[in-house]
Amino acid sequence: MTEKVALAFSGGLDTTVCVPLLNEEYGYDEVVAVTVDVGQPDEEFAEAKETADALGLDIHVVDAKDEFASLCLDAVRANATYQGYPLGTALARPVIASAILSVAEAEGCTGIAHGCTGKGNDQLRFEAVWRDSDLEVIAPVRELGLTREWEKEYAAERDLPVEGGNEGDWSIDTNLWSRSVEGKELEEPSYVPGEEIYEWTSAPSAETEEITLTFEDGYPVALNGEEYEPVVLIETLNQLAGSYGVGRTDAMEDRMLGLKVRENYEHPAATTLLNAHQGLEDLVLTKEERSFKTLVDNEWAEKGYQGLVDGPLVKALDAFVATTNERVTGTVTVRFEGGQARVVGRESPYAVYSAEAASFNTEDVTGGIEQADATGVAKYHGFQERLANKTIEAANKATGKTATDGGVGDDGDGAGAGVTAGKSPLAGTDLDDTAADHEGN
Repeated sequence: MTEKVALAFSGGLDTTVCVPLLNEEYGYDEVVAVTVDVGQPDEEFAEAKETADALGLDIHVVDAKDEFASLCLDAVRANATYQGYPLGTALARPVIASAILSVAEAEGCTGIAHGCTGKGNDQLRFEAVWRDSDLEVIAPVRELGLTREWEKEYAAERDLPVEGGNEGDWSIDTNLWSRSVEGKELEEPSYVPGEEIYEWTSAPSAETEEITLTFEDGYPVALNGEEYEPVVLIETLNQLAGSYGVGRTDAMEDRMLGLKVRENYEHPAATTLLNAHQGLEDLVLTKEERSFKTLVDNEWAEKGYQGLVDGPLVKALDAFVATTNERVTGTVTVRFEGGQARVVGRESPYAVYSAEAASFNTEDVTGGIEQADATGVAKYHGFQERLANKTIEAANKATGKTATDGGVGDDGDGAGAGVTAGKSPLAGTDLDDTAADHEGN
């Protein structure tokens, strides 16, 4: 019986060297190469097919762009960023892993493999999906402790066809939502990269442009009044916003395994849509909703970063996100300038805003509320803090305690020298009367 293994295949250095290793080290007779389209450039598929042909592999290309775009726009509704940058690779991995698993099962494979190292996040994201199957999960780069230098030497000795950015020195991951570049000198936090690492974004200039985005239920549906399908909208914004230098992030990222690494990202469309959505959401949600949704969004982003978007928690979070986004409908004006995508206008029928009520040019607020009514609020505002400060000051004075003595009185036993048992340190002071007046209120 022929033993077959499905391999997540890009045609890059890591997955190319995995092909002979799966035969030599793991005993598999046939490798089924699977490439999943989540918006990579066409040349990557051409390179993957060329490499697969040179290795004698049949390659399966699965189109998952629509599914991935849908997940990216779900992330927009959750304002999902991780440590300051939009999730891209993290969201793509579960989509890719599911597609590869489907091919593996259809092809009758007994194993499923990836070319991830044992130091990154992708191994966990792939395997979170795959370990729910009965297939043997294989990670040659991790399990054999391979380094990039060893891989290049191995590929040269075997005359393996290897293509990669900067002759394979950089590891580049591209999808519809983002492009990441890492490796070699880019790993050094002090290294200042040049423009050569960027492909999606131009160097920011003094040129500006304004666009209008339309949202329905939190989903972007139109650009400058013209409706677009999700994939086309993202691609269009990547080109447009990228031409103004929008969407560059140079981040020190904390990986799931605890390693801190340097990553460079490009994400023009993601930055634009996230900023626009946040701007509209701020207009239509109440203060309490905005505050609580920040907690929900952060948790959604954390699970998204982990590649666990199909878990029960995310489904529960999605319910809250969906409810609040029912009112995130309207238009947002975004200005591209200086490498930023800045919200400069927003409009919605659900706006929790009254120009007349908020204006400094109107005497009253609304609904019979007058400016003078704020006097009572002003008197109460901060009362508890003022009372607490006076209470602490009086108590410290009565006990001889200072602000830095750790709570120990003059006698050093913590009993509070000079305080009569059962007697308040406020007794006999003006604050004693103040406290009594408010007792029980």
